[in-house]
Amino acid sequence: MRLSALKYRTPGDLAFTVGLVLTCALVLFVTLYPIYFVVIASVSDPTMVATGRVWFIPQGISWFGYEQILADERIWTGYRNTILYTVVGTAVNLLVTLPAAYALSRREFRPRKVLMFFFAFTMFFNGGLIPMYLLLRDLNLLDNWLVFILPTAVNVYNLIIARAFFENSLPEELYEAATIDGSNYFQFFLKMALPLSMAIISVIGLYYLVQHWNDFFTGLVFVRDYDKQPLQIVLRDILISNQAFSGGAGGSGGSGGGSYAQQYADQIKYGVIVVSTLPVIVLYPFLQRYFEKGVMIGSVKG
Repeated sequence: MRLSALKYRTPGDLAFTVGLVLTCALVLFVTLYPIYFVVIASVSDPTMVATGRVWFIPQGISWFGYEQILADERIWTGYRNTILYTVVGTAVNLLVTLPAAYALSRREFRPRKVLMFFFAFTMFFNGGLIPMYLLLRDLNLLDNWLVFILPTAVNVYNLIIARAFFENSLPEELYEAATIDGSNYFQFFLKMALPLSMAIISVIGLYYLVQHWNDFFTGLVFVRDYDKQPLQIVLRDILISNQAFSGGAGGSGGSGGGSYAQQYADQIKYGVIVVSTLPVIVLYPFLQRYFEKGVMIGSVKG
């Protein structure tokens, strides 16, 4: 049937299809090649990378950058902290966001418009960094691992997405049928709404996960205890210390240590990028089918 359909297509249709395929291939290449280049540059000879001889195949493979990164105990401490903050933080985010979105989606809940206004207000106006710092200090959250979780327990954008899903994707007749069977709001939410909402749970869960994984500012401003710093701060310090060593005292004394560090400085930079992004890239394929469905929430519905 496809061959017969192809036979009746006009030259204009074929030209459009070819152009569309080429355009999509170009966009795919532009999107993926920088990621691929970072990966091959992290295991290639830094001199060849610097002179532009590395394009598609690694040259002079060397694992020195990864050896230096993974031998640093700070990496494992940062990983431990970031995994803790990400797992607990995402669980708290979902625990708070989903019930709030469900309550705001119920039309019989009269204060929902007023509450939604106050939620939306925080998207455009905030107190600023200094009042936030003073508030967290008064709450004893400075140098406390809960500072990575409690202040960001709700993201209003994700709340709005979840609210739109509950409003548009769960038929009112479903709630009426559950009510006839004796279910109340809580039972309907736990037994009906949540099992039917895996798409939105996966989407906002992924958003929250990436937000916690990439959280750099919180540790930089509100945490001084290095044992509680997330991975992003640790990687930043490794880059800074590597640059200081390669361009500073490490190059004195005629030992050649500075030039050696300078030679591999870029390789360590590329390795840091791979180490920090690999876990999220590995996780995404397992959530892809839910993510593709969930991101369409709020679009035009027929």
